Formats: sequence, structure tokens, C-alpha cells
Amino acid sequence: MIPYNICRKLLNLTRPFHYLIILITFLIITSCTPIVNVHGKMSINEDIQSIKVGVSKRDDVIKLLGTPSTEGVLTNDVWFYFSEKTETTAFLKPKIVKRNIYALVFQENNLVKNVVTYTESNGKEIDITSRVTPSAGAELTFLQQLFFNLGRFSGGEKDLEPGR
Repeated sequence: MIPYNICRKLLNLTRPFHYLIILITFLIITSCTPIVNVHGKMSINEDIQSIKVGVSKRDDVIKLLGTPSTEGVLTNDVWFYFSEKTETTAFLKPKIVKRNIYALVFQENNLVKNVVTYTESNGKEIDITSRVTPSAGAELTFLQQLFFNLGRFSGGEKDLEPGR
């Protein structure tokens, strides 16, 4: 049997160890809490319902939704509004929780012609290519550029005078 005073000393020595275990457990649990990122306007879903096709004008849309995230490429007859919510847990890749893209198409008289909603189910994966667009002209190596420029300097004392 272990004497009482030795047991007491062992318990006092292990107390900081208990605090360390509790601290490590707390850090592990809190590091697994997802970080939520919101991009765009999340309440746009409710606001888009009040836009009436053929009745609402551009100014009404701006008052209700604000300026668009982007406009059409060739004309400004289409306005796009984006909203996205992602969660990132620890070091893992962010996970898309909700993504909505709203396209508002306008007529020539500035009235809303159509409202289209796209979600993550409409999304498509795009393969990125590594092709490079060639530029015009000859491609010279570093040494060719260096030797090509050697005879092009007109350094003289006249060039160093101020005002010239």
C-alpha cells in the first residue's frame, strides 16, 4: 500500500497534467468548428421576389438590390447578382453551402423582361488550360538580349548635362 503523503504528492504533480489535457481537448474541439464565409447579399432571395416582370424598372432594382455584381459582357441588358455561403473546417477545402446567381434581363424600355435563378446544381466544372497566347515578335534568350543591346548605348558627357 502507498502511504498517504506519497499519494498526495502524486496527485499534486498530475494536476497540471490534467489542465494540459483539458486545454488540448478544448483546442482540438474548437479547431474543428467551421468558419462561415458569406459573399454577396444573402437576403437577395426575399428581395428578388418583389421584382415584377414587365413592371419593375432598373431604378427600382437598384433601390431594392443595389448595384449589380456584374453586367452583361456585350450589353448592359443583363445584370447579375451573386450570393454564396461557404464553410471551412480546419485545413480542409471550403465547402459551398449555398450559392445563388440571379440574372435580371431588361427590355429596351428599362423594364425587367425576365428573372433567372441559378444554383450550385446549374454549375459546371471548367478545365483550365495551360496554353499561352503567343506575342508578336522574336523571342530572344537572355544572352541574345544582352549582346543585342551592347552597341545601342550612346553614352557621352553631353547626355548627362541637365536640361537636355
